[in-house]
Amino acid sequence: MAISYKPLWHLLVEKEMNKEDLKKVANITSNIVSRMSKNAYVNLDSIEKICLAMDCKIEDVVEITKEV
Repeated sequence: MAISYKPLWHLLVEKEMNKEDLKKVANITSNIVSRMSKNAYVNLDSIEKICLAMDCKIEDVVEITKEV
């Protein structure tokens, strides 16, 4: 299985935000955004910060997909 942050990127487009805006509102580092851009693991503390800042659910940020 693989992690994808595609829902988050769609949410940012819907809210007319970019990754810099996300860093500021969620108080996360560039490293976290970079890891998410590569669909790499990000700890739940960071995902929680994003959910609270964006007023969304965890499934609006991350999804688990089957690797083919």
